[in-house]
Amino acid sequence: MIHPIDNRYGSVEMRKIFDEEERLNKMLLVEGAIAKAHSQLGHIPKEAGEEIYKKANTNYVSLKRMKEIENEINHDIMALVLSLSEQCGEHGKYVHLGATSNDINDSATALQFVEAFKIIFSDLLKLEIILMDLSKKYRGTVCVGRTHGQHAIPTTYGMKFAIYLDEIRRSIDRLEFSYSNVCGKISGAVGTMASYKDGPEMQKKVGEILGIKMAKISNQVVSRDIYADVMFSLASLASTLDKIALEIRNLQRTEIMEIAEGFGKKQVGSSTMPNKKNPVTCEKICGLARVIYSNVFPALMNNPLWHERDLTNSSCERVIHPESFILIDEMLKGMIKVLSTLVFNEANIKKNLGLTGYSNLAEVLMLKLVEKGMGRQDAHETMRVVSMKDGLFIDNVKQESKITDLLSNSEIDAALNPENYIGYAKQIVDDVIGK
Repeated sequence: MIHPIDNRYGSVEMRKIFDEEERLNKMLLVEGAIAKAHSQLGHIPKEAGEEIYKKANTNYVSLKRMKEIENEINHDIMALVLSLSEQCGEHGKYVHLGATSNDINDSATALQFVEAFKIIFSDLLKLEIILMDLSKKYRGTVCVGRTHGQHAIPTTYGMKFAIYLDEIRRSIDRLEFSYSNVCGKISGAVGTMASYKDGPEMQKKVGEILGIKMAKISNQVVSRDIYADVMFSLASLASTLDKIALEIRNLQRTEIMEIAEGFGKKQVGSSTMPNKKNPVTCEKICGLARVIYSNVFPALMNNPLWHERDLTNSSCERVIHPESFILIDEMLKGMIKVLSTLVFNEANIKKNLGLTGYSNLAEVLMLKLVEKGMGRQDAHETMRVVSMKDGLFIDNVKQESKITDLLSNSEIDAALNPENYIGYAKQIVDDVIGK
């Protein structure tokens, strides 16, 4: 094993969809469906269609035998055809009738994509529920907002999780659209169906037998904008998981430590520093996202091919398709685990709110001064000057006559309470949850 997706990343179920044996099995299923459709339309004897359909799987055709033939003839699909033909005796002469290699390849890819999407949608549903629960539970947990890495006005943890929830739902929408366009093809060498009797009916029947959608039009291949869209949708989802993981990593920093990944009783954080509790799952998610991002560019390049088709897409797709699906599977399952066991440090959340002496609430006082009659620009400049002074912010505020002439100490204290300045955060969170 060379690539980590073989044994380190992704679930057993997802890896199986893209392993060599299962890829062969799916290509054989397409060959069987073509033979069955031919027989149903009276193009070949019924018994021939039944025999080929029965033998078109890896119970009869071994990967080993196919590779032996491929090593001799240097063509994988023809090796598959000959391997299946061997198993079908006299009926083997009807295997692959009218078909071109990509009738098999693209229809097999559609079968793989359909199965892979089902796993992804199942995990996304779990993730959506977890984010809904976190949004609900922490809708009123006030925390400091941060912009440019510095303290800003308060927000809530409910807002953070609701933003992620909203993004995940958009990812689901994008993936559902991409999924709806996944299709196979049974249209021959340049898409005209010239090699098939009853071409449109043949393609329809094969699609029905396999349970997949078929392309309305194609050349030798299904248009690769469809695959590029799948790769982009996976990358877009990866960017949301990356975003969530990055925020958790930052908030787990020693000097912040508001939330953190759960840490097992026997888990080791470092081979040399026994005290370490590193956010390793989130770091893995961020790292794997970079690989998935990089697969979008070659997917886009696979769409413009010479004339009705060349082979430049083929080798590339053997890499980027399994890689993207298996890695997003690993990322999703990791994120589900992280968010399900997230640790909250309520004391640090509260402590960090007051870390700047509430100078991050200067905006509130600016608005209060405007309410009392000061011009907005004058109020902004007054608060800017006070904020830049050395010493405790609240003391500097209460010593500034421009402020104290308009605001009492009790009004200043109320304005500098973070709990009083979260706007419509709870309502916004409720609106997102309620969708």
